[in-house]
Amino acid sequence: MANRIDEKFAELKAQNKKALITYIVAGDGGYELTEKAVLAMEQAGVDIIEIGVPFSDPIAEGGTIQMASQRALQRGTTLKGVFEMVARLREKTNIPLLLMLYANTIFRSPDFFDKCKEVGIDGVIVPDLPFEEHDEFKASADANGIYNISLVTPVSHDRIKKIAKVAQGFLYCVSSVGVTGVRDKFSTDFDKFFGEIAESAKIPYCVGFGIRDGETAHKISRHCNGVIVGSAIVNKVAEFGQDAVPEITKICRELRAGLDS
Repeated sequence: MANRIDEKFAELKAQNKKALITYIVAGDGGYELTEKAVLAMEQAGVDIIEIGVPFSDPIAEGGTIQMASQRALQRGTTLKGVFEMVARLREKTNIPLLLMLYANTIFRSPDFFDKCKEVGIDGVIVPDLPFEEHDEFKASADANGIYNISLVTPVSHDRIKKIAKVAQGFLYCVSSVGVTGVRDKFSTDFDKFFGEIAESAKIPYCVGFGIRDGETAHKISRHCNGVIVGSAIVNKVAEFGQDAVPEITKICRELRAGLDS
């Protein structure tokens, strides 16, 4: 069976559209709120959704997502609970779903990729797994048709070619060095960065870290096949709590309009 991520990018290419990928922390505000937010984001024009599995020490994340992780853990969010939530979502949507989580969570769960396949996860993003160690769980992921999404940064340089060669689904391009979070400006030379990526990438490449509104999304999308938005969504949960879904819908529509303009 074809991976939903590939199908989505093929569909977007046929429509000459850019991908809008969003991120939300599972269980921040409770599983029910996360489920409602996922479905609302799809309705608002989001193409792919990353679900963050809360972790006690999320080293790649800025304060916004660290605090969301803490709130979710305090509510008792577990990997088992996240899988159960995804299974419920799969009864209502066929949107590509990814889990963003840390390597330790995978290594502690021997049947992790079997479970991903069972509930309908399409890919994983593991920010603390170095490229040189990507074979650690490759066999199990491949056997279950789960893509391990590779990340490249502005300082990857000569490693970009190696990473792009084995990348699956899409290449996650980190817009700037540092942790996640919205940014007022970017110091990266995008023409140079994406010039290097374009030479090597055989799959779509999308930019994350720092995109906060439709205008930023529009500007950055000219360099790539899509944008990834996390902290701007998570901020809405922090600010509005159980009333966050209309606000999440609003920002996703704005991002979609920016990409389509």
